Amino acid sequence: MYFLQSDLLEGMSRDFVKGFMSVAEKVSLEPGAFLFHEGDPASHFWILLKGTVKLSIGDTTHTVYSVDKPGEAFGWSSLVDRPVYSASAECRLPAKVLRFEVRRLQDVLEKDPVQGAHFFKKLAAVLGKRLLWTYQIMDADRSFMEPAGYGSRDMEETEATMR
Repeated sequence: MYFLQSDLLEGMSRDFVKGFMSVAEKVSLEPGAFLFHEGDPASHFWILLKGTVKLSIGDTTHTVYSVDKPGEAFGWSSLVDRPVYSASAECRLPAKVLRFEVRRLQDVLEKDPVQGAHFFKKLAAVLGKRLLWTYQIMDADRSFMEPAGYGSRDMEETEATMR
């Protein structure tokens, strides 16, 4: 099974990547198919090969993140001992994904603790980038929602000039 090497596997040993890929299952999905729902048991980790997968929280009509780059990982809840998925994942376009049963993948990660730790460090970096992206979106939304007005310092200055 070949895919564009994701950030998660870049720089890993050939043996580690071979073991990693040996527990992967290639799955083809049609638009509208759900890979998992928010609150489902977190039993699999996923890597996108082709297509687009929408991640949503709560109301599934609202997209919180779109997985659309080959090699992009999602369903990470399963790898960090969260018992359930924190979002729903739905195909928006026909998709091909790699699906990893979490217990089998954890065996690969534990078999080579150095490479496993490197993998988790890269996973943390990917999640950190997504978190920063979320902060930027929230900040942009907040700036549009804040009414034009005075900050607390401006209010104090205004009160002083009114006396």
